[in-house]
Amino acid sequence: MPPSFRSVLLTSWLLVLLLLTGCNTLNPLCGSARPVPILDSISPATMVFAKLPPSFVLTATGSHFVSSSVVVFNGAALVTTVTSSSQLTVSITSSMIAGPGSFKVVVQTPAGNSGNLGCSSGGTSSTQLLTVN
Repeated sequence: MPPSFRSVLLTSWLLVLLLLTGCNTLNPLCGSARPVPILDSISPATMVFAKLPPSFVLTATGSHFVSSSVVVFNGAALVTTVTSSSQLTVSITSSMIAGPGSFKVVVQTPAGNSGNLGCSSGGTSSTQLLTVN
């Protein structure tokens, strides 16, 4: 194989790797890509409205949490403490819970600095519900 053909072949492969969407495992330039968070559970998951304290700590358990992950409670991003890659905590005040009902909890991780390199990065977890009776 002539050297020029090898160069074209190598360049073509690199181009394919860079242009494939979501190819984080194949793309060597996706080092700064962040994983989509996985939310398995919240605690507490159920509370009684008449017995709500002025504030309480909600713990989110799952995986793929990073330092920039935040808990979103019923649409509002909250100041979040990242305890580990599998646990986050936030403070919920009773003013955030107007009455009995179900309140959506998700974890969001912003995209990394991967630019437009075909790397998927960050995202939003599935929803857990805090039920207030």
